[in-house]
Amino acid sequence: MSGQILIVEDDEALEALLAYNLEKEGYQIRVAKDGEEALLLVAESQPDLIILDWMIPRVPGIEVCRRLRAKVATKNIPIIMLTARTEESDRIRGLDVGADDYLSKPFSIQELKARIRAVLRRIRPALSEDIGRYSDLEIDRASHRVKRGEVEIHLGPTEFRLLNHLMQHPTRVFSREQLLDAVWGSDVYVELRTVDVHVGRLRKSINLKGLPDLIRTVRASGYSLDGRA
Repeated sequence: MSGQILIVEDDEALEALLAYNLEKEGYQIRVAKDGEEALLLVAESQPDLIILDWMIPRVPGIEVCRRLRAKVATKNIPIIMLTARTEESDRIRGLDVGADDYLSKPFSIQELKARIRAVLRRIRPALSEDIGRYSDLEIDRASHRVKRGEVEIHLGPTEFRLLNHLMQHPTRVFSREQLLDAVWGSDVYVELRTVDVHVGRLRKSINLKGLPDLIRTVRASGYSLDGRA
């Protein structure tokens, strides 16, 4: 298996155990020690799956899950809650707030790995069919690949999310504030000019030499994906 997993766990011994075993399976691992750090890491680069402890400092895991599910940009990230809360009411609450699976501590590493594979199998077929196209631009949301014509384009995670959002609404003009909310999230402070920087990088990446500029700048309004640029 491959993919990036974010482990949100404040118990260092357990986090190290999880990271060691999942890296052996071929996953790339990132770690957050509390809920606030987890939200910041997701805003920087979306993982393929999150292993989320409920009882973590600053922002509880259940609230992290709720916030991620409330946003367009992060609502489809698979989440497995891994927690010492074993009551049926807790499991129901965790699943109702948006967790894809719920595993109580103590747990078997082998069972966790099996559940990760199962969750990724459920989500990836739907994503693999979700290929977006506009003009000669193509985005594959499952593999995070972008092509213009036959040329593959390499984008950073933020530029990928930005392009994905624009391609879901071609020709629609988005203000900088709207792009900030959709791509970075409303609970993360980012200066407006950051949008201009990332749009500039995206434009430079996708506008290959001799081909039309697909990103239109609308004075005093924002940006759109528009072949008439």
